[in-house]
Amino acid sequence: MNKRMEFTRKDKAKIIARANGKCEKCSAMLKTGEGEVDHILPCALGGEATVANGRLLCRVCHVEKTADDIRRVRKSDRQRDKANGAVRPKSALAGRKRPKPALTKTLPPRPMYITAGDGSAAQGGRE
Repeated sequence: MNKRMEFTRKDKAKIIARANGKCEKCSAMLKTGEGEVDHILPCALGGEATVANGRLLCRVCHVEKTADDIRRVRKSDRQRDKANGAVRPKSALAGRKRPKPALTKTLPPRPMYITAGDGSAAQGGRE
């Protein structure tokens, strides 16, 4: 689906010159030809083959970053497939919740109207 985008020779030379013989992640000194040019943002996640998206890494840092990139790309693929409906859900869809059972007790009766001789109007705050 995504084509791998390689850096041009000029871009690689600029990245190597910028690094000044050091790994740009751990600052380890590198011999000539020992460093590896890597995409900061992988092509599969939208990264481009530009000098700004490249850096020089030692072998150890490059292996670690590539392993992390693979995990991120796989997660992105799973999320995309799930959003597109290409993958069935692992569990059944949640059903409707059951209604609450009806109340068995009745409420006490409330008077609808207050009569004038009742005297309860004075208690309600009206005069």
